[in-house]
Amino acid sequence: MTTAQAVRRTPNLRLIPLAAGAGFVVFWSSGFIGAGWGTRYTNAFDLLAWRFLLAGLIGALILSVRRTRMTRRDLITQVWMAVLTQFVYLGAIFTGIDHGITAGATALIGSLQPLLIATVAGPLLGEPVSRRQWLGLVLGLLGVALVVADDLSAGHGSPLLFLIPLLGLLGLVAGTCLDRRRQSAVSSLDALCVQSMVSAVLFVTLAVSTQQLSVPHQPGFYGAVLWLVLLATGGGWGLYLVNLKLSGATRVSSLLYLVPPTTMLVAYFVLDESIGVLAVLGMLVCAVAVLLITLRAWRNPDG
Repeated sequence: MTTAQAVRRTPNLRLIPLAAGAGFVVFWSSGFIGAGWGTRYTNAFDLLAWRFLLAGLIGALILSVRRTRMTRRDLITQVWMAVLTQFVYLGAIFTGIDHGITAGATALIGSLQPLLIATVAGPLLGEPVSRRQWLGLVLGLLGVALVVADDLSAGHGSPLLFLIPLLGLLGLVAGTCLDRRRQSAVSSLDALCVQSMVSAVLFVTLAVSTQQLSVPHQPGFYGAVLWLVLLATGGGWGLYLVNLKLSGATRVSSLLYLVPPTTMLVAYFVLDESIGVLAVLGMLVCAVAVLLITLRAWRNPDG
């Protein structure tokens, strides 16, 4: 490769993680909007059962066409990923929204993941965290605290209620560490399909066993289901797996700091959720935190 070709290729390499990261933030945010939308018509378990029933059917069709083969170890990894990052995480997140926590505040709790990931990234995953990244992580925590304070001051739920999505966050952290630790050779598309099929079985079983599975008649409910399957599952979870392979656990987790402000802006227009002064300040702080954590990685895509 000539020097001129290398120069032309470098900007393209830099655009890949940038595009994947930006797409992840937008599509991941759509999941919280879909949760707020769908739980207006039914309960969280019913909504999740329908979401993954459709996503699981699509996943099964894709796998049958691709005729994917995977080892027993990889299959077990994907099953555990489904349990931790979808059944535990989404089950708790949707339950919190179903009980009155706003979409933006729920997204904020999920954005605490970078701090939890960073504490184990070095010794467990072999991903050292620099001093500047630690500063960004702590700054992001401050931004999250500002927005949560704004939400509580507006009377959106009690402090104890926020423990529900926090439980889900622990599931997402455990699943992320598992994926990076096992280094599965399964493609992101195949992983998403398997996880969707496993989650379909789990959520349908949960909804049936708790007598919460129903057949809603409102068209808006099925609009929310399609929104969640196409944007949140296909786009959000798909790009989460892609970013894990491209950037590592610490950097992809840091992008979660941008999810709450994105979610709040969309929820302001779609779900009529308010945004206070503290929330706006928190958004700006979170944006600075992400720049501190990820700017070096974008400048040096080979790192």
